[in-house]
Amino acid sequence: MPMIHSTDPDFRVCQISFDTLLEMQLEAEDRGWATRWTSVDALRSQVKEEFVVLQSLMREERGGAVRAYRCLLLFSTVGGGDTGGIATIDIDPARFESLERLDRDPDVRKSLARIFSLASGGISMISKK
Repeated sequence: MPMIHSTDPDFRVCQISFDTLLEMQLEAEDRGWATRWTSVDALRSQVKEEFVVLQSLMREERGGAVRAYRCLLLFSTVGGGDTGGIATIDIDPARFESLERLDRDPDVRKSLARIFSLASGGISMISKK
């Protein structure tokens, strides 16, 4: 799967509803995609019912066409107070194209890409020296 860079035309950052995430999970289950939660109940046990921020990460191509987009999801965790989580999910290209973008401005795109990079690498609260 080729990585998607912030300069690629299919790089995007979107805010999605919890209901949209549930629909994506069900689509991934129907298609038998491995990059998803094991079930809707498993998703509900980890993801707080709030908006989720999505960033495209990779594209799966077959026969010259994109079969799926692997995306990072940044979300609030259930029972975690202000704790967040990051996970991946594969989504259908038609659904991907339908999502409303937050990253139309190049500076915003660069900043959001950096936030996801930091989040996927792990963020910890630190005490200043």
